[in-house]
Amino acid sequence: MFIIILAIMALLVSFGLRTSERTRPVSRIIRVVAIVMILVGLASSCVVQIESGEVGVPTLCGKVNNEILNSGLNIVNPFVVVRKFNVRTQNYTMSGIADQGDQVGDDAIRVLTSDGLELTLDVSVLYRVVAAQTPKILKTIGNDYSSIIVRPVTRTKIRDNATFYNAVDLYSNKRGEFQKKIFNDIDSDFKNRGLELEQLLVRNIRCRLR
Repeated sequence: MFIIILAIMALLVSFGLRTSERTRPVSRIIRVVAIVMILVGLASSCVVQIESGEVGVPTLCGKVNNEILNSGLNIVNPFVVVRKFNVRTQNYTMSGIADQGDQVGDDAIRVLTSDGLELTLDVSVLYRVVAAQTPKILKTIGNDYSSIIVRPVTRTKIRDNATFYNAVDLYSNKRGEFQKKIFNDIDSDFKNRGLELEQLLVRNIRCRLR
């Protein structure tokens, strides 16, 4: 698009130079170059390359197109803006170890159990964006779905479900049941937002003395 704008400006300058006999040859050269630049700019703007593991969502003047662009070369309206989404498996980690999580510092999830103890959990969420739902995601959430959906939903569901278990259960025989229950709750919420939960890893459960 920048090339097209530059070419139009050059074209306007060429028309201004036509008024003088001395500058008329220069005007013709600039005009030819400007026309070539416009054609090249239109051609390049009409072709969008989507990398493997991505899809594109075209938008025109703020309006989101419901058709998605798959990986490879795609022919589009030259005035369309294409927003790209990563549809590979993504990892979001919340950890008490400063350099392991997606947030700076201690980002472990603190929960209260049914017996009143406070536990801290390190959690990793493996999820992906559903390609067919990317227009909906762009309309309702935008590109920052990890901080708007993945992080708050995961933390809320884990805290809500932890209140049904005591600390000993989460450390031992009911840990698998707890993990399965929060997986189902988070996955259900994700699907309503255009995401799919692939795996939930609850690690390093620690008792926090208050």
